[in-house]
Amino acid sequence: MLPELMCTTTLRVRYADTDQMGIVYYAMHLVYFEVGRTELLRACGIPYADLEAQGYLLPVLEAQVRYLAPIHYDDVLEIRTRYTPRYSPTLRLEYEIWRGGQLLATGYTLHVFMTARHRRPIRSPAIFWKAVRRYILHQQ
Repeated sequence: MLPELMCTTTLRVRYADTDQMGIVYYAMHLVYFEVGRTELLRACGIPYADLEAQGYLLPVLEAQVRYLAPIHYDDVLEIRTRYTPRYSPTLRLEYEIWRGGQLLATGYTLHVFMTARHRRPIRSPAIFWKAVRRYILHQQ
């Protein structure tokens, strides 16, 4: 079994992310998860744009968010994204959103690789596994 991959991304909450009460709109958490996901892929050396350029898509099959505390305008957040590599047709990423030492939200997204041309699920492509292995080697 390959070791867990983790990436931490920092972002500041924009005013546009909040509702009239000054609290981050609930659906923005999924946007923050996407930020974490794309940065994890980038850290592995395979930006999502490169996957698309090679004809692969990574649609979301399922998403879950657990809201633990409100997030406000101008908060500085840490998005912690984890992936435990598994030889599976699906890719499950787990997320935590932190403000300082306070855990604000947790969740996951479940994805499947598919070809852009045929729009059919496929096994994780070799380019993905090569990037994951390279990332793991550089972390050791």
